[in-house]
Amino acid sequence: MSNDGIELPEGIALDDPRPIAAAAPYTYELPHPVELAALEPGDGVQAIFREISGGRKYSAERMWVTIEQIADGIASGYLDNEPFDMPSIKHRDPVRIPLTHVISCTYAKGKDRPVVPERRTYWDRCFVDACVVEGRSHADYLYREEPDMTREGDEYPDSGWRIRGTDEAIAEDERLGEKPMYIALGKVLNSDDRWLHLIDREIGCAFQWDADRDDYLELE
Repeated sequence: MSNDGIELPEGIALDDPRPIAAAAPYTYELPHPVELAALEPGDGVQAIFREISGGRKYSAERMWVTIEQIADGIASGYLDNEPFDMPSIKHRDPVRIPLTHVISCTYAKGKDRPVVPERRTYWDRCFVDACVVEGRSHADYLYREEPDMTREGDEYPDSGWRIRGTDEAIAEDERLGEKPMYIALGKVLNSDDRWLHLIDREIGCAFQWDADRDDYLELE
């Protein structure tokens, strides 16, 4: 099949990662333009392949493509994975993928990876009401305490941030049986980033949303 530069075996499509990145900007990072510009034959790109014939256990898989040619923003090459659950495509099948659909890059052995501007990440953990993460409330009250939830073996530490929704939304959580979550700061920011400018504030600070000011009021 062919669509906007995409050429794949019949029954296979590509997911466009740009809407995913737009919906989750603090946790879903696409390759930097510098990384895409450095791609050459022999390098690899990863994309999200989807089986559209239906009836599969896993309808989508992230798989690698080895590049044989790049022209006009299209990477042509062959599938360099053995699909797990996709009968419509197999290892070494030829594919053409727009660079806009690339989710990761790898480079041939011996080739230096391009230097890209450092991007801050938000994977440290926080404790937050479900209503904030699910978009049923803004981050209404937040405070930062001494981190006490990091456990041995955790990849990311507790940031100390505790984020509450409105009283009404918290009451709804209780009715729904929704419990507070211990998750990445970025997942909270994906839902409500109006407090991003406070994220580096010190332990012991506390803030309440003030609708009249359209900002947070620092509490004593």
